[in-house]
Amino acid sequence: MLVFSLGGCDSTKKEQVIYKDYNLDEPDKFNMPESLFEISGIALNQGNPDTLYAIQDEDGRLYRLGWDHPKQLNVKFAKKGDYEDVTILKDNVFILKSNGFLFHFPLSEAIFEEVDEVREYKKILPKGEYEGMFGDEVSGKIYILCKNCEQDNSKNSVTGYIFEPDKDSAQATGKFSINVGQIKAITGKVERGFRPSGLAKNPLTNDWYIISAVNKLMVVTDSEWKVKEAYPLNGNTFIQPEGIAFDKLGNLYISNEGDDLFSGNILKFKKIAR
Repeated sequence: MLVFSLGGCDSTKKEQVIYKDYNLDEPDKFNMPESLFEISGIALNQGNPDTLYAIQDEDGRLYRLGWDHPKQLNVKFAKKGDYEDVTILKDNVFILKSNGFLFHFPLSEAIFEEVDEVREYKKILPKGEYEGMFGDEVSGKIYILCKNCEQDNSKNSVTGYIFEPDKDSAQATGKFSINVGQIKAITGKVERGFRPSGLAKNPLTNDWYIISAVNKLMVVTDSEWKVKEAYPLNGNTFIQPEGIAFDKLGNLYISNEGDDLFSGNILKFKKIAR
């Protein structure tokens, strides 16, 4: 990340930020229909940008949309609840509830009005609040990141859990952690703790991208979770960043829950050509 000042020695000078791979000040914006005003998680199937899959944090429905086409289709998978993220792995949909419960059904069921059979995995994670999840097509693993968990001190580290699900069960097979001190070394935006709300892996670099609505921050780590960058997110652009995804070309998508003044949206940031 490069930063340079505009306006000479004026105390009110502004800083223009140039990001390594994405210009976070110039997104393509897709405003959500009313049904997705409270959009939380988003996903693409194998990085295909033709269809966006989304959930919102009240209705137990999986939505699907084409970019910039406000008409949405949806399938009901559960009753009302606090649903935070969605991922698609090996033609299966996984949806994360804030209490750490997982819902699982075949992607082929998404075309119907209601899913015929949903598997729910309860108490597979320690007690806490969870918002970020990513399914890796290459490894077949699901990564779930804590937002606020009793076993963590978010001023020092944040824990994540790795799953290798099959059709009958989902058991944690590993853990990882993000060193908050490494973020602090770059930015002061985590002095009160780091509260992640979404994560995704960049298919071109294998770096992890983690967003936080609370901290208004995007953190980039390497494949081993070592922090490389921390980018501040402008609150005028990023109302409440909750979901994140990449397409197969490396373009970045971030969803924002709406508020009293603005509708929810998905922002697309094109990969800067080198």
